[in-house]
Amino acid sequence: MAKEEMMPLPDYGELPPTVMEARAQAFYDLMSRRRSVRTFSDRPVSSVIIEACLRTAGSAPSGANKQPWHFVVVQDAIVKRAIRERAEAEERAFYERRAPEEWLEALAPLGTNAEKPFLETAPYLIVIFAQSYGEAEDGGRIRHYYVQESVGIATGILIAALHYAGLATLTHTPSPMGFLNDILGRPANERPFLIMVTGYPAENSLVPNISRKPLAEIASFL
Repeated sequence: MAKEEMMPLPDYGELPPTVMEARAQAFYDLMSRRRSVRTFSDRPVSSVIIEACLRTAGSAPSGANKQPWHFVVVQDAIVKRAIRERAEAEERAFYERRAPEEWLEALAPLGTNAEKPFLETAPYLIVIFAQSYGEAEDGGRIRHYYVQESVGIATGILIAALHYAGLATLTHTPSPMGFLNDILGRPANERPFLIMVTGYPAENSLVPNISRKPLAEIASFL
């Protein structure tokens, strides 16, 4: 197997610690204001913004650099309606039959239910697929490594990029999600990871009054 050609680390310039601290704090201040939004405006969003954010997501590290993700950007109203109809059918089954009572109690403070109008209202649905394996030119399979971890990292970077650009986001995971392959014509080696809903928030959007765990509860320093 041929070894990858190596090159010097590009464009790295060390910053003074005070600048690093300020940048780290500023990014925290920005991201700490990010909230999941369930009411979106139908105002159009420039595709240039979405494309730049997707390129940023695509820069994520991945197992053996296989980049096992595919992003389907849905703007078409007919396709969005089809996704909403199928997602709501799965959500109704979840809320009415499949969800344990403990799960429903955990969701209750957030005010969620089976109705998902944001799937039609928001200008963009970015459906993220995880590729369990790649396909070689001769039809053979290319093994992918750490698929879930890699796609999860790329998704996190996408959320940060969209928020940094000034857009609201919502991660939506109807279960099961196999219908997305059917609607969007994706191959068998791809599994839906989640739907990233994005756009401008609706005027006077409301979000649950929740808080994040303090640093002492989420991190240990040894």
